[in-house]
Amino acid sequence: MGRRNEPPRLPEGGFAAWSRDRLAMARRGAEECGDVWQLEPGVYVAAAAGPCEAVLHRAQDFPKAPSPLFPPLKRSSGAPTPEERAHAHAARMRGLRAQAVAARIGEIAPRTARFADQWPTDQDVEILPPVRHALAGIGLNYLFSEDAPALLPYASQLFLAREALVRPSRWEWPRWIPTPARRFRTRQQIAFTDALRPIVHRRRSSGRLGDDMLGQMLRPSPHYGLLPEAAVLDTLPGITVATFETPSRAAGWILLHLARHPRAADRVAAEAASLPADPAATTSTHLGSLRYTQALVSEVLRLYPPSWLLTRRAPRQTQLADYTIDAGSTVLVCPYTAHRDAREYSEPDRFQPERWLDDSGSPAKPGVFLSFGTGPHGCEGAALAMAMLTLLTAQTARRYQLSEPPGPEPSYQVTTLEGLATVGLRLRATLRDSAHA
Repeated sequence: MGRRNEPPRLPEGGFAAWSRDRLAMARRGAEECGDVWQLEPGVYVAAAAGPCEAVLHRAQDFPKAPSPLFPPLKRSSGAPTPEERAHAHAARMRGLRAQAVAARIGEIAPRTARFADQWPTDQDVEILPPVRHALAGIGLNYLFSEDAPALLPYASQLFLAREALVRPSRWEWPRWIPTPARRFRTRQQIAFTDALRPIVHRRRSSGRLGDDMLGQMLRPSPHYGLLPEAAVLDTLPGITVATFETPSRAAGWILLHLARHPRAADRVAAEAASLPADPAATTSTHLGSLRYTQALVSEVLRLYPPSWLLTRRAPRQTQLADYTIDAGSTVLVCPYTAHRDAREYSEPDRFQPERWLDDSGSPAKPGVFLSFGTGPHGCEGAALAMAMLTLLTAQTARRYQLSEPPGPEPSYQVTTLEGLATVGLRLRATLRDSAHA
């Protein structure tokens, strides 16, 4: 651990530029500089599995900052109190816990099947836009049920606002400066909130709250009571975009691996053949039987975690490995390098879904897995994301053999801005022989 070598030199632009597009630099730093290393004054990188997991579990020493993407709108009532934030988190988790997701598999599966059915065959297709559209439909239906179609256009604009906010810039503006991207974000957030408010009023006045996540948030909690309307409205823009933005990035990598590993894709297809002919009849039992498919999804998420770099800031002086971390310092947690730690995974760079299964084919956990985070601030939507990705993978492989366009260069570009993505990914779908029948 510690200071074995000097860290790699930062590119022009310092930490901000590195955090955008220096994936190879992160790997080299992990290999040459140890489990934890100093990137520049006040910035440290936790690169190995152990320190990464420790930082994420030590929420008091390394708290997660509130998301700057969709902060609460300014109101006369002021910012939400810590109790309101805790209440909102508990309400969201009632709707996102694994049991709640399992109860609604029959709603998720038909939409993943529809995505597969609508993929044009025998032509090269840029696949991320339709993936994102399909997952947005699934995510919004999960959150808002019959009200989802009315909110989908506003959610699409929220996604565009997010993309504008995270776009690379030569300047790091203080958060209080109303840049054009921030003004656009605020307009779209207000528009989404204005569309959502009458839905909240209608549900509460009628007493028909619904069984979706919004309905769970509108139900009074035995501990906190009724969640204030402002807290409901403020918490939903971010979670709405999160239900499809990050899973879309993951889906790109998964579909690319189905194209590059046909034997693995064949095994997924064989497993998916046991799914009901009517996707609406799919249950959590069917989902649980897709063990190899889930293993493949987990393996892709290990190799290419959608959120490859997580930021934490130390509010007080603390210790990490053999470094003293001063108050105000930034610690970068790198799941990408943690997942390629040979002490956690044998042959860590090899795509091997079988590592997630034991000899009997039951689920296994070979090492630290941080694609959904861990600890107090782990991803709230992990169960929903895994269900969507597993069913989308199974339904796609069941129907098609995927391939990349011929040529010396890959049909995509890897971007690292705010997460690993296969931008411009083009794939071709050919009907499987069984699908012809």
